[in-house]
Amino acid sequence: MSLFEVSIPLVVLFVVFGLTVGILFGFFGMGGSFFVTPALLVLGHSAPTAVGTGLAFVFWTSLIATLAHRNLDHIDYRLGLLLLTGMTIGIEIGRRGLLALVDIGLADLVVSFLYVVLLAAVGVFVIRDGHHPAIDDESADMTRSSVSDRFAWVTVPPLISLENVDVSVWIVLSIAVLVGILSGFLGVGGGFLMVPALMYGFAMPGAVAVGTDILQITVSSAYGAFVYGQQGSIHFAMLLPLLIGSTVGTQIGAVLTDYLDDAELRTIFGVMLLVGSVSVASKTVSHAYGVELLHTLSLVLLLGGALVLSALLLYLGMQNIREERLSVNR
Repeated sequence: MSLFEVSIPLVVLFVVFGLTVGILFGFFGMGGSFFVTPALLVLGHSAPTAVGTGLAFVFWTSLIATLAHRNLDHIDYRLGLLLLTGMTIGIEIGRRGLLALVDIGLADLVVSFLYVVLLAAVGVFVIRDGHHPAIDDESADMTRSSVSDRFAWVTVPPLISLENVDVSVWIVLSIAVLVGILSGFLGVGGGFLMVPALMYGFAMPGAVAVGTDILQITVSSAYGAFVYGQQGSIHFAMLLPLLIGSTVGTQIGAVLTDYLDDAELRTIFGVMLLVGSVSVASKTVSHAYGVELLHTLSLVLLLGGALVLSALLLYLGMQNIREERLSVNR
């Protein structure tokens, strides 16, 4: 399939899929690249094309979020610059590692396997967080202080002064490089790792951690998309419908946060990530042994699961909006 040609049914499918992924991203704050890159893998695209298109998708969705966080003054630009430096280095390392696997014919298998593990691990974490969210603020502050104190022990100069702690620049760069390698290799933004590192490692307020992370994701994913695009590894015919759908979906998901409690639905989202893991595993086995039924199952699980979850969010959100309006009119 050409990177610039695609059938009309697939265009419609990816507009709808982009809409559903956008709703999930806007509501839960994660999930964009977790679904886009695996979806392209399941549809039979090569690992470099799936990763490159995923990074381009991440760039656009994070750019929209960055503008919002900039207006809210949620960005530490000094720290963001350091993270960008490390992420750029890491993305290049991850990209070169992926291309090395392409040369020996193992890229698709390795990337698929890592996505199976990653989706399953994050899914289990999200489910556990949904069942045990009641860590009080005092306990969270104690955990955050403990981890940041350990990072503060490394005093190799130069140091950067953050809001609550002085941290070695080398610690910041090391974390950014590691997350960048993951981003360049798998096409993910890395926020699910970077935000906890900023909050617990550097004792940053949650809003500033998210805003700064989204800034670095925007620029680093732009770099990643550029270098993958140079080698022709972005499927523009599928990317554009995804972006159209996700731009609308992100706004819908953001609105739903005012009417739904994400903690109550986090378990369902975690299950959706586990379904994604099973989907990619089914695709891998299908391609290895030529089992067409498993390939169909992988498509139904990934695309259908995202659609069902986003439809559930819309249904519950509309119910709450209707009830709220009825109570106001009484």
